[in-house]
Amino acid sequence: MRILMFGWEFPPHISGGLGTACYGLTKGLCSVGIDDILFVVPKTYGDEEKNNLQILDAGEIVISDKIIDYRGFFKEMHFIEVGSSLVPYTSPEEYEALQTQNINESKYFIHSSFSGKLNFTGGYGTNLFQEIANYAVVASVIGMQYQFDIIHAHDWLTFPAGIAAKMVSGKPLIVHVHATEFDRSGGNVNPGVYELEKSGMQAADKVIAVSNLTRSIIIEKYGIHPDKVVTVHNAVEPASGSEMLQSQKMAGDKVVTFLGRVTMQKGPEYFVEAAHLVLQKMNNVRFVMAGSGDMLYRMIWRVASLRMGRRFHFTGFLKGDDVNQMFSLSDVYVMPSISEPFGISPLEALQSNVPVIISRQSGVSEILKHAIKIDFWDIHAMADAIYGILNYEGLSSMFKIHARDEVDNLKWENAAAKVKDIYVGIG
Repeated sequence: MRILMFGWEFPPHISGGLGTACYGLTKGLCSVGIDDILFVVPKTYGDEEKNNLQILDAGEIVISDKIIDYRGFFKEMHFIEVGSSLVPYTSPEEYEALQTQNINESKYFIHSSFSGKLNFTGGYGTNLFQEIANYAVVASVIGMQYQFDIIHAHDWLTFPAGIAAKMVSGKPLIVHVHATEFDRSGGNVNPGVYELEKSGMQAADKVIAVSNLTRSIIIEKYGIHPDKVVTVHNAVEPASGSEMLQSQKMAGDKVVTFLGRVTMQKGPEYFVEAAHLVLQKMNNVRFVMAGSGDMLYRMIWRVASLRMGRRFHFTGFLKGDDVNQMFSLSDVYVMPSISEPFGISPLEALQSNVPVIISRQSGVSEILKHAIKIDFWDIHAMADAIYGILNYEGLSSMFKIHARDEVDNLKWENAAAKVKDIYVGIG
């Protein structure tokens, strides 16, 4: 069985949990016998952690100007290959309308006389919707040129690509929802993104949700039939000896860490307010906000206004060994997310023997027993939990011992076995 998988990022080049989850799942699939995976990303850098994967750079796919007629899966389909800036998707609304028309009419029209390759930044910049559209064009070419049995697309950025590959190949499509627009926006939904998500879910033969929380959103907010949506919880990659770094902590100081994107979804403002409450009760503690995002400067100003600057530190975005180093310095990890489809970072913290405090509004809270769970908005409960772990060694030790055993059993092989069953069921 050969899987054509579409992603947007892959370690070590990541901006969040999506690339990490893709890496863990593909590695787990190899361990359960699905070892023929063609993983496509918009841009490769040459140092990706392949693990027997064939990683394909979408920017290296040659686009030609020939017209190809397809019959079979569609009654009649005319596909004209396209290149570079001549893609006629100049706005999210135009692309959204065309994509909806394509699905409804089972036709795909792209007009150009250009030959060459498309250029991808592989990022999340201002031209994101155009890159998504370009990616779908390349996916059509890949769908015609390569042999595979199942298409697996990760998150909304790749759903149009998955749809395009399905349209030209007739192969079954699985879309993997790692987050929804309701999670990212806090309810202020971007209609263009929502429609891309919904189109992908509607076109898919099966939808994988990373938690029951996400599954409920898919069913209730996107109108997808419950029988079509399956929950497969994420896992965590086992930490090697080299990753379990030990750093010298500052004498007498405890460290409480927030690590993630500094955006509304992650609830950084609640972490700041809880830190202020804790600092009124003890002064031998330092708070660290590790990450970047559109709320970063607002958080810096809030920390300054609360006069916590000497006890509150901002590191910027961390990855790789820097993340492990941060966890090795930490005494408590806090994830106060407003809406977190899953959340791998608490599992990584637990691997480093760091007790965790997580919001009840997170998918990982469904499977973790040995973690303190609070509502994201309850800064007093959050502050109490931080204070308790820092000041009562018995409580801290209990979480370290039992939670580490728990997280060691959350293996990607188990998640991959469930995904394999889905492949077999629709293949």
